[in-house]
Amino acid sequence: MITGEQLQALDRDGFLVLPELLEKAQLEALRSRIEELFQLEGEHAGSEFKKEAGARRLANCVNKGNVFEEAVQIPEVLTANAHIMGPNFKLSSLNVRSTDPNSAADQPLHVDMNAIADEHGYWVANTIFMLDDFTPDNGATRIVPGSHRWKQRPQEQMTDPFAAHPEQILVTGKAGTLVICNAHTWHGGTANRTAKPRRAMHSFYCRADKPQQQFQKRLIDAATQAHFSPELRKLLALDDPENDRLSEIVAVTSGFLK
Repeated sequence: MITGEQLQALDRDGFLVLPELLEKAQLEALRSRIEELFQLEGEHAGSEFKKEAGARRLANCVNKGNVFEEAVQIPEVLTANAHIMGPNFKLSSLNVRSTDPNSAADQPLHVDMNAIADEHGYWVANTIFMLDDFTPDNGATRIVPGSHRWKQRPQEQMTDPFAAHPEQILVTGKAGTLVICNAHTWHGGTANRTAKPRRAMHSFYCRADKPQQQFQKRLIDAATQAHFSPELRKLLALDDPENDRLSEIVAVTSGFLK
């Protein structure tokens, strides 16, 4: 489980690396199901959320297999999320992003949901699952340690958020590693300059009083929801009328409905 020393590092840096946390069988199950979904969904892959030039995407993954249901409930992730946001949080989305070989562009530095901490504190957290090794050349994530405490977005301080920040570091690691991020920390993917894709999964969580990025109740099939445990239903906010209200507003205004 997460130690007090690790939580202190999370407070200080805004992220925590858990090397090779996934067991080999779980990693291979995720990889296999993800590649199967890319084949099954074809050109529509990721369309529940967004598509992206230079990358393959999947969205609404909790709806697509038990291996994803297990991934969003990893105890170390839930413990760290509660430390970041307090005990009342929920899954906001579960997506996959695979950067194409020889993709030429970095992502801009950003904070997820364009979020700034409010009077109640931090309200977004993200976990990166390294499904392949993250190396300096294949699109590893860059992070600016401590930037979650600045209460500013990159675009408010930087002329060009695509540019390198003098304090940024590159987070590399072996496949199966998890990176738990206070998602107010400035971060962004980098270009994949290799001949192979670089796959990652992102389990994104938000505080209970904020809308989900992807409205889980609307997106997940009723038949799939029927077998969920009470704990998973709570994590997805499936029985929370206030979440319905908040997330419906986002879904309608963004055109993101199913």
